[in-house]
Amino acid sequence: MTVRRPGTVTADPAIGGHSATRARARRTVAALAITQTVGYGTLYYSFAVFLTPLATELHTTTTAVTGTFTASVLAAAILAVPVGRWLDRHGGRALMTAGSLLGALLLVAWSQVDTLWQLYAVQIGLGAAGAASLYEAAFAVVIAGHTAAERPNALLVLTVVAGFASTVFLPLTGHLVERYGWRTALLVLAAVQALLTVPLHAIILRPAAAVARAARAPFRPDRAFWLLALGFTANTAAVSLITVHLVAALLSWGHPLSFAATTAGLFGVLSVTGRLATTALQRRFRTATVVAAVFTVQAVAVATLPFTGRSTAGAVVGVVGFGLGFGVATIAKPVLLADRYGTGRYATIAAMLVVPVTIAKATAPLGAAALLTRAGSYTAVFVVTAGLCAVAAAALRITREP
Repeated sequence: MTVRRPGTVTADPAIGGHSATRARARRTVAALAITQTVGYGTLYYSFAVFLTPLATELHTTTTAVTGTFTASVLAAAILAVPVGRWLDRHGGRALMTAGSLLGALLLVAWSQVDTLWQLYAVQIGLGAAGAASLYEAAFAVVIAGHTAAERPNALLVLTVVAGFASTVFLPLTGHLVERYGWRTALLVLAAVQALLTVPLHAIILRPAAAVARAARAPFRPDRAFWLLALGFTANTAAVSLITVHLVAALLSWGHPLSFAATTAGLFGVLSVTGRLATTALQRRFRTATVVAAVFTVQAVAVATLPFTGRSTAGAVVGVVGFGLGFGVATIAKPVLLADRYGTGRYATIAAMLVVPVTIAKATAPLGAAALLTRAGSYTAVFVVTAGLCAVAAAALRITREP
């Protein structure tokens, strides 16, 4: 504290400046929690509700319509690295504002499509909008605006709130489609996207500070980077595989559809539980050690499911064990990358992981389906999944943190 005269005490400017910085960081996280919830709800999750009405309206199959969504995901992956470089050099304000606005305009365009090729064009554009305004961009902003000690809690808040995007927007979109039709529903979602995400990104996010020299220097992946890439790619493949095939597996083991769907639905709650536990454990143990332990639990849980999953209790225990790791990679990856490589090139380095992770997410369920056809049961599929989790755990365990 600085004493001006007897009886008068004023705050140290450094303390006041730090308080202002922390308050600004909290406002940023709060704003991004809203924009990510809305953005994922309108640009990503809503597609599932529009799938059947679109196929009917366009006189095509749901498979053909689903292909447009795949194109959207791949477009986002292709743009990940250039987007990351922009974020490192210029920050998130302009890019995330533009991406949000583009998303709103494309939702309007989506409401007017009459042919499949038009839908492909819109979905590829939405992939670009998502690359510029969703999680990877938001994580880069959070990482740049928080200290190493503050990052885990900031990322936790952001991902826990945004984790409710599907809970809010799936029923909302379904109600809009039933009441007004899918074209009007898209116009409503476009208005929500425009009114909430664009102003928050434009007003709350700050312009980038001067670009550090590290952000301009080329990044050369080292051993630790490749281990992290292996670990998170293997885990993503496992999670994607189980997400798609769990209900079918439970049905094949004799469970009714209602039980299978309800049990699979536990993943949403469990992902939040896993994130909370991981963030708490990070205060006492190395992040890589905590994540490796979670991936190991997933490996054990999914390996035992083919043998214990035919009973109700065995199925629930196995799903709970696997589900605890559902959201862990989302919050652990940014922390590990920022701690090791700093914040100057974070967005570029994180983007380099997007391509293998996206490929794994897209292809793992297809590979599992092929293996199921060949093996004739889900036992082999789940054993392979357990192997992927074990590889992920081993890769994280032998990664040495700086």
